[in-house]
Amino acid sequence: MATIEIRSLTGEDIWPWLDALASLRIQIFRDFPYLYQGSHAYEHEYLKHYLNSHSVIVGAFDGKQLVGAATAGVLSDHDASFAETLSEAGFDPQTLLYCGESVLLPEYRGQGLGHRFFEQREAHGRALGLQFSCFASVIRPEQHPLKPSDYQPLDAFWYKRGYIPLEGVQAGFSWQDIDQPSETEKLMQIWLKVL
Repeated sequence: MATIEIRSLTGEDIWPWLDALASLRIQIFRDFPYLYQGSHAYEHEYLKHYLNSHSVIVGAFDGKQLVGAATAGVLSDHDASFAETLSEAGFDPQTLLYCGESVLLPEYRGQGLGHRFFEQREAHGRALGLQFSCFASVIRPEQHPLKPSDYQPLDAFWYKRGYIPLEGVQAGFSWQDIDQPSETEKLMQIWLKVL
């Protein structure tokens, strides 16, 4: 088993790793359930959100290679549609840590790195004085044609971390699926945990 170093990056320390993170996002999110047809141009624009002082990228490094990463920041600094959805549900977006992506190369899974990603992000949220941690997961039909027969959803892992899906609290987010000619909107389920 490789020795993996976990490092929390903030501010300008994030900049040198944006290309590697963009590549990881494109590679990992291509798989079900996201089926994301990514581009480096979009990724660079999107990832700039994390260059502010309230955000963190928790990186997993095998030597000098970034093999996984998880992002987080104050929801009010990040995504307007998710912030609006949670505001309508009675939450102040300035009190919420938004956990964005968590991506890890397949050969490094099963070593507890997913738990460490959440631990580091949640610690960052507590250090900022935030009350809640949240994230969004895509909702796909049970019989989706691109769903692998051995697909295992991560719900049990998220419940174990103390997150619960907020009933009826869903946001729309658009991207292009790998089997579609253009972007379509997907529903995203919001999950929440008290910090």
